Amino acid sequence: MKLCLVVDDSRVVRKVSRRIVEDLGFECEEAENGQEAYEFCGWRMPDVILLDWNMPVMSGIEFLEKLRMMTNGGNPSVIFCTTENDMDHIQRAIESGANEYIMKPFDSDIIKAKLVQVGVL
Repeated sequence: MKLCLVVDDSRVVRKVSRRIVEDLGFECEEAENGQEAYEFCGWRMPDVILLDWNMPVMSGIEFLEKLRMMTNGGNPSVIFCTTENDMDHIQRAIESGANEYIMKPFDSDIIKAKLVQVGVL
């Protein structure tokens, strides 16, 4: 079973995302900030990461940049799920190694489509 790590400081967003990816057949783990996600990836590298941008402790973009430098850190497909919708944020995310970008709010159809697009579903 493929593993999805949902990284968001909102408990509600994590729970909604968890339900969506579990319904799609993924195992799911959660982290409430980039630091927790980074520590998790040092222990077990997920197949896909749904990542928020704005979080305390370590932001999503900081986490992504550190992730891509880790051993096997290039493997997970990273999909930003954020309210940041300007081209500067999107461009920086893609340049830093994000595979896709979703605007909040999202639904199960959007998540499913992006997971298909990045080749994990």
